[in-house]
Amino acid sequence: MPEEPSRGGQSVERSDGRDAGGEDVDHAGVRTGEADGSGGTAVTSSPVDESVQRRLREAYLNDEAGVLVVTEVRSAGSEVHVEFRPPHGGSAHVERFPAPRDGSLTESAAFLEFLESAGVSPLGVDEIVGTRVPATYDPDDGWQIDRRYGGDRTATEPRSLRRSLTAVRARAASWVWRYRYWLFALLLVGGEILFVVVVVLLYT
Repeated sequence: MPEEPSRGGQSVERSDGRDAGGEDVDHAGVRTGEADGSGGTAVTSSPVDESVQRRLREAYLNDEAGVLVVTEVRSAGSEVHVEFRPPHGGSAHVERFPAPRDGSLTESAAFLEFLESAGVSPLGVDEIVGTRVPATYDPDDGWQIDRRYGGDRTATEPRSLRRSLTAVRARAASWVWRYRYWLFALLLVGGEILFVVVVVLLYT
């Protein structure tokens, strides 16, 4: 039905509920939506509140921050290396366990305890890949797996030992440098005394 001019010079809206562009309008003249090509109406916003999404995302990431996932188990000579990675990516962390020797599990008690804590049988060790292990991150020591999984007896011990030795060497070097003049004098006097003792022993 063609539009008819009104008294004020404005056009009269079509009576079938559509505007000139073919879009649906309500009684107030506001568009209710556009066809998305499949017969439905396109949705432009999420039905979930943005603050709810943000809080759930933060809580999920916080809970996942204390977890490592087993990604690989490999043999390295006399050791078994278990590789871990954070659930959302990141640098790998490796735990080292003594490997079985001479067909005996006697020396692999730590690795067996790790498998038992993860609920995996030594006969189905492939199932360990993908296991989530509680862990904590320290800026100095890096990742440390939970003590139940052998984290206090594996790779953390050599690392702590190396750090202790490094600290001892640093303190010793600092002490030597501080008292270097006294040490030099002590060595000089001690050398002279030793020389006199040797001369006396030779000519007596």
